[in-house]
Amino acid sequence: MDTSVCALELLGAFFSVLAWVCSLATTITPCWMTLSTDLLPTEIYELGLWETCVVQEPGSMECRPYDSLLGLPLDIKLARILMCVAVVTGLLGVLLSIPGLRLVNSCQGEEEHRAKRAFKLLGGAFCALAGVAVLIPVSYVAHLTVLRFFDESVPEVVPRWEFGDALFCGWAAGFLHLVAAVLLLASCLHTPGRSPLVAARWTRASCALDRTGKRSEYV
Repeated sequence: MDTSVCALELLGAFFSVLAWVCSLATTITPCWMTLSTDLLPTEIYELGLWETCVVQEPGSMECRPYDSLLGLPLDIKLARILMCVAVVTGLLGVLLSIPGLRLVNSCQGEEEHRAKRAFKLLGGAFCALAGVAVLIPVSYVAHLTVLRFFDESVPEVVPRWEFGDALFCGWAAGFLHLVAAVLLLASCLHTPGRSPLVAARWTRASCALDRTGKRSEYV
């Protein structure tokens, strides 16, 4: 068993699990954008995909879900859809990549090698899709936040929304998804050779065939 290939597989599976956890945390964390005012320095407002929260010192938090789905801004709707897609596809990437690891089963059959390679290819593809699905809404919300923060038409005394912790967690999730996809797909580039035992049996069987294609008796 090639040690480098096993290392790529294990790292790819590990990063896929870590990326999925970060994606799930980004989806459910109500801290995509934060806002604090000088009038109420002890209160911080947080905006998420599913609810808005008010954080008051010392550490108390009160959250309220959105009243209507149709009244949500377009960026929140888009982020909801893509983050749910990322969580589902990321989970599929984890579930498909783990059976593709060589350490899961030690059999050396050609059919199993092809099956494991197919599992890793699908797992890497789903991880790549999850990474893109995470990076699009996170980057889009961050872009809108920057535009609104530097909007000159808004008076300076009006508080501005800023980046929340969920955005950084989302960027980390997207990066880890893409890294996992690269590692899993790179491990598929290695074509395992026939094991010495299988090769010896194949050679012995070939030598036992006569010109008519029938197996002859040998000791």
